Amino acid sequence: MSLTIEIHSFSYKKEGIPKDNTGNGGGFAFDCRGILNPGRVEEYKQQTGCDTGVIDYLENKTEMPKFLELVKNIVSINIDNYLARNFEHLQINFGCTGGQHRSVYCAEKTAAFLREKYPQTTVTVSHDEQPQLHHNN
Repeated sequence: MSLTIEIHSFSYKKEGIPKDNTGNGGGFAFDCRGILNPGRVEEYKQQTGCDTGVIDYLENKTEMPKFLELVKNIVSINIDNYLARNFEHLQINFGCTGGQHRSVYCAEKTAAFLREKYPQTTVTVSHDEQPQLHHNN
């Protein structure tokens, strides 16, 4: 039995917080809308949180590094507990206005962090508004 960590990015304005289909009743939902929105900058409007310009903007012109550090600490507490108790599923959701920039960035960075810290887990990433970016372990 291993822990699967399912990470979603989503839009609060469109579909809202993703449903947990496992029957566990959900997991974490982090609201990224408090971070400056790169989508308001003309050159980044058509990009996503996976694009270099958006990444640079979020990492150097916003509070995103502090936000993500706190997220990593919070989810690590639960993951350590879930692993010790042989739980099988955890859902982590990141939402922003359009599900394109901030939430995508957070989902990707958190997935990379968790894959490195917890190689015994399976980490999946789904971008609800950016399906072309979906990937798994």
